[in-house]
Amino acid sequence: MKAQFILPFLCALPMMANAAIPYRVEQIKTPVAQTPSGLDNEAYARTRRFYVGGMYNFAMWQDYTDDNNIEIRGKNTHSFEGFAGLRIYDTFRMELNYLRTNAEYNYLSLTGDTFFVNAIFDARIDNIYRIFRSQMIVPYVGAGAGLSWNSADDGVRLDKKISPVAAALAGISVEFSSIFALDFGYRYFYMFAPSTDVIEKLNPSSHQFRVGARISF
Repeated sequence: MKAQFILPFLCALPMMANAAIPYRVEQIKTPVAQTPSGLDNEAYARTRRFYVGGMYNFAMWQDYTDDNNIEIRGKNTHSFEGFAGLRIYDTFRMELNYLRTNAEYNYLSLTGDTFFVNAIFDARIDNIYRIFRSQMIVPYVGAGAGLSWNSADDGVRLDKKISPVAAALAGISVEFSSIFALDFGYRYFYMFAPSTDVIEKLNPSSHQFRVGARISF
């Protein structure tokens, strides 16, 4: 009789033991997105991606002699310009620049609405290689290309009212903060022949010295 009760009891032991083990579900955690550490080549560009600014421009226009030995002498002029930029990396930015061109000579003068697209390389030490994020003195070099819509003095005929333009840039930015900077620069300006009836194949060119301010946001 006892064997009849003991045998079913022994058979039920494994089921009782399994019932005592709690049911557990393994949870797989999704990795948390890592915030950039600030030690990469976009540490500054990421927080201050865009900028705007303006500049005063002093231009020294170069003398020119055509194939018929007709010479015109360049004068010094001044103008203002504005720009808006996109900082792609800490060391590279693209810039749209508007310049009011005043090319003056002893026999004629040209004015133009000139637009450039500039590619500029900043000599900024990438954050990954330096201890401090700020760098107050930042030299730069660059190049630009664009178009100029020109007009001339009364009585002077232009064969081409729209001329391609090119430029080479160099300078120093003094960054007082991540938002505000002063720019001191040089630009060599070259305009492809607008051609006038006064002098043939005129290619206005000048050495331009610039100073201005820039605000980043």
